[in-house]
Amino acid sequence: MPTVEQDRSAQVGRPPRIAIATPGRSPWSETFIAAHIERLREVVLVLTGGAPPRVVAGGAPLLREGWVGRLLDGVEGRLRGGRTVDLIRHRIAKRLTQDRVEVMLAEYGTSGAEVLEPCKALGIPLVVHFHGFDAHRPKYIDRYGGYRELFAYASALVVVSRAMEQQLLALGAPREKVVYNVYGIDVSRFTPGSPGDAPPHLVAIGRFAAKKAPQLTLRAFRKVLDACPEARLTMAGKGKLWDECVALVQELGMAHAVELPGIVTPERVAELMRNSRAFVQHSVVTPDGDHEGTPLAVLEAMACALPVIATAHAGIADVVQHGERGLLCAEHDVDAMAAHMIGCIRDPQAAARMGLAGRAYVERAHRVEDRVAGLQRILDRAARGEAQVLE
Repeated sequence: MPTVEQDRSAQVGRPPRIAIATPGRSPWSETFIAAHIERLREVVLVLTGGAPPRVVAGGAPLLREGWVGRLLDGVEGRLRGGRTVDLIRHRIAKRLTQDRVEVMLAEYGTSGAEVLEPCKALGIPLVVHFHGFDAHRPKYIDRYGGYRELFAYASALVVVSRAMEQQLLALGAPREKVVYNVYGIDVSRFTPGSPGDAPPHLVAIGRFAAKKAPQLTLRAFRKVLDACPEARLTMAGKGKLWDECVALVQELGMAHAVELPGIVTPERVAELMRNSRAFVQHSVVTPDGDHEGTPLAVLEAMACALPVIATAHAGIADVVQHGERGLLCAEHDVDAMAAHMIGCIRDPQAAARMGLAGRAYVERAHRVEDRVAGLQRILDRAARGEAQVLE
């Protein structure tokens, strides 16, 4: 039920006061979360730094520092149940009250489960934004009891791919709460290049993580070099598989053709995309069940009028129509991915056609202002106690 304050919010037409909880150390390190913080109206509190969050962004940590502080927290923690997590949740509730929060946006299902207790105690509506691993990996699903309590209390469960939507429904999420709202792109920053005129340069942007399978992209590119020695590949980013991929480039004799610049600025990302023939990414389901959502880099590439060469994985298949906006293959099919790369290198006009179709699609369906406005509507309805409108 909405509180009196929330009813008043609906009456005067003002946006509700929003708190955002995210596990990242810096809430601005993930582009989509930064967009929520910067573009949603009336974000009055950002909690970050773990699950549960332990820091107020721009403010003090929720736990005291120094040995005296830790001693005092230890005593208070024992009085509140004996666990540090109980103390953190008590202080989250205190901040929610202090900042007169009217609706909580939890980034990732794991954050939602961790802030459920204080939201429930205060009657604050909770909107949970799932992004990928949180919806799929059994390790986290089991830790939070299949999210059963979260599904029961949350006002809305936001998903970023149709595969994720089906996953939450299979876990028992109520259909009327699951809302599809994919990320948006700043189309004034990611502007069109001309892949038809670009050199045979392929680009990949993202973490060197198992679900992005960068080593499979490299193995596919080795086959490309055999057919098109002039081809070049830049893979920007870092991650656990970085060292393995550096070694693989050497092992496959591709040091002259593959650039691994590490983490680059958003401006450099846009520049790389505008001067390449195609974007490449070989996403897969990992052995421990991890999935992508809808990779932001895929949408950024499309905004830059780049055709996307990728796997038909999770949300990629929702936005990249095969043969129209890019070329998709099955997961682990390195030969097919190589063939698609070679096709774009040898047929620049086809690359240009697919790239323009991708740009038109992003302008129509994935402008950041439109997607954040969609999330704002979800939060507004939650704060007013209204049913969600499903897409």
